[in-house]
Amino acid sequence: MNYESDPQRPAQQRENTDPEERIRPIPLIVVALTAIMVAFGVLYILTSDPFGNSALGDRRTVADLSGPVPAAAGATVDGKQVFTANCVACHQATGKGLPGVFPPLDGSEWVHGDARTLANILLHGINGEIEVVGATYKGAMPAFQQLGDAELAAVATYIRSAWSNKSEALEPGLFEQERKASTRTTPFEGGAALKALAAKPA
Repeated sequence: MNYESDPQRPAQQRENTDPEERIRPIPLIVVALTAIMVAFGVLYILTSDPFGNSALGDRRTVADLSGPVPAAAGATVDGKQVFTANCVACHQATGKGLPGVFPPLDGSEWVHGDARTLANILLHGINGEIEVVGATYKGAMPAFQQLGDAELAAVATYIRSAWSNKSEALEPGLFEQERKASTRTTPFEGGAALKALAAKPA
């Protein structure tokens, strides 16, 4: 019997129907949460200080971050402030340094000793072995030639009179003189080089 021509037999489906892409809407809870978050953000911006609370952040200016500015002629320089900005990280606020790492300034023979030697230490730095208050240190101290003569004199005067040190003040003229007299472009090679400098006539 020919089934294809049988009017009583339904047509056979030989293929599946094409798939349909159904659009699923975003759940209402997600829409509601997003709207709440956006509204909160807008309200927060409108009601808060646009620059934030300065008491909670770093209030240093660009000038503060660009480093010390040489003092103007005749201006009073705070030696303690120069020390805090440039020296306290190594030598500490107590002047005791860090044992075995950074030498002390309190009681140091290099601080309250020959003024010309101290001036050159600040101008050129040290790189090598040096004995301070009976202990040997081997490290590096940077030069501070970028500071003005008044600033160098102020910080030298501060460390020579702070803590247990009781030495006289140094004048900016000493640093000006040593800056001009020296042709050194590298740090001193430890305590031996400093002793050789002290032995030379000024």
